[in-house]
Amino acid sequence: MIPEGQSLLTSCLPVRQLLARIGDKWSVLIVMALCDGPRRFNEIKRDIGTISQRMLTLTLRGMERDGLVLRTVTPTNPPRVDYELTALGQSLRAPLQELGQWAIDHEAAINLAQQDYDLRQGSA
Repeated sequence: MIPEGQSLLTSCLPVRQLLARIGDKWSVLIVMALCDGPRRFNEIKRDIGTISQRMLTLTLRGMERDGLVLRTVTPTNPPRVDYELTALGQSLRAPLQELGQWAIDHEAAINLAQQDYDLRQGSA
């Protein structure tokens, strides 16, 4: 709920960094990769495909800091590291799935709008 006297934009200022985290493409893909349970680092990387090792590490670290991902180290040789969504991370699943469905439902309209825009820019 938006506090009285504030706009939506103003009320979002305190959580801007968190919104950037959950809105970036890597975090969304990591949430989706972890939906079915814990995964090892290389499994997540393989599922996502186009993410670099460094970007995956940084994103997982940020998500862990934000309380979205739990990192568990099992003391074996070599150590086994698993990542899983916390309850807070799991709560992101439904909104992200809705956003994904919205994108699927509107893909054709967005493609048409992009083509129209590109045509107008090319003729200007």
